[in-house]
Amino acid sequence: MFTNCSLGHCHIIIAVVLWSICVDSRKIRGISLSYKRFYRERKSFLCIDGSKMIPFDQVNDDYCDCMDGSDEPGTAACPNGRFYCTNLGYRSHYIPSSRVNDGICDCCDASDEYRSQTPCQNTCRNLGQRERAEVEGQTRVLGERLRLKQLLIEEGVLTWREKQAQLRDLQRVSDDLQTQLDDLRKEEARRKEEADALREREMGARDTADNSPTSHYRPESPISVFKELDSNRDGSITVDEVQAKLSPVQDEEHALSEDEAVVLLGGAHRVDLSRFEETLWTSLRTGDSVTIKGRRGVPGSLADEDPNIKAAVSAAEKAAADLKRVEDAYETVYMEIRDLREKLSIDYGSEREFLFLHNQCFQLKVYEKWGSWAGPPESPYCQMRYESGEPCWQGPTRNTMVMLICGTETALRSVKEPSKCQYVMELQTPASCQPALRQRGIHSEL
Repeated sequence: MFTNCSLGHCHIIIAVVLWSICVDSRKIRGISLSYKRFYRERKSFLCIDGSKMIPFDQVNDDYCDCMDGSDEPGTAACPNGRFYCTNLGYRSHYIPSSRVNDGICDCCDASDEYRSQTPCQNTCRNLGQRERAEVEGQTRVLGERLRLKQLLIEEGVLTWREKQAQLRDLQRVSDDLQTQLDDLRKEEARRKEEADALREREMGARDTADNSPTSHYRPESPISVFKELDSNRDGSITVDEVQAKLSPVQDEEHALSEDEAVVLLGGAHRVDLSRFEETLWTSLRTGDSVTIKGRRGVPGSLADEDPNIKAAVSAAEKAAADLKRVEDAYETVYMEIRDLREKLSIDYGSEREFLFLHNQCFQLKVYEKWGSWAGPPESPYCQMRYESGEPCWQGPTRNTMVMLICGTETALRSVKEPSKCQYVMELQTPASCQPALRQRGIHSEL
């Protein structure tokens, strides 16, 4: 550009350029790029609030003309003005215009002390490097936390699917057990009816035989049994004699209690022959509750004399035992299904697996029932509410609010009770970390 010009002309051109730069910088000192459009050099300047028009050479003349202070962005003339620190290499920011040339370095590029005697150093580069290192470190930590969160979410999703599969398996087992229950109930009723029918038939036959003078069927009489049980021959049977002579059919080693003996004697502690025939003799004849110790049964008892009755009673008892076993199994499966459905049917919101992870993997020792997410609209999954716990003594029911904060490890940070039976827990976990929407950049506006 200057190859063909004379040395004098070149000096003039350079001087003009430097002068224009100095004039322009004087006029727009303390202005950001976004506000530069208001300070284009012209004959007049309109205050930014539109309140006044002044000559352009009155901008930054160290006298406040505009009520909003917009004519003095680079001086301390206006009490409500502000000065823009460009801070190349660091974060730009505004300071009150009263701090301009006050002998204190507020801008890291020293631009606010352009007329003071304070020797300010430009520290923006060092500050920018330091902040960038901090941001990079925070980014690395956040990245690690998000990686851990992803692992937890994957584990939570896997757990969720396993629970769903477990529920399906339990439902199939429940259906099979229900079918077995229906069949066993019918079988148990049929076996019981068969045993009862055989008993009734045999008792009818015996009654007929007892009343027939020509019958050779003579089961042992109640008199002979009464005499056998009447150890002291006093003409009555006492509770002590019953306990000494009789035992349960199912367990002959087991001794009858006093209450059991009283029941067998019809509620009395001593009975004579006539009362014996109405109470204890009936139990001995059927042979399904008690027997005389050392004997398979009382001679003349139904179960002892008829093998068909004995087999039918045994089959009925086995059917009842099988039914009880399957009923117990069904009840256990039913409780497991109910508990699992309660966990899986909670309204988890749009992050179902995320919540399931909190409830299943964190194992918080809270004794209230899950309530809901309780965070603000912009971050609903940062707080969990548990409610309807055990009532406090002379107080409300217990409620717990769990505050989730981002952290590398899952750990309970604190537990507080701001009011009676109302608890606040602070839980640190990577599952609560969220990707940064934007990183705080280092402004390098020129």
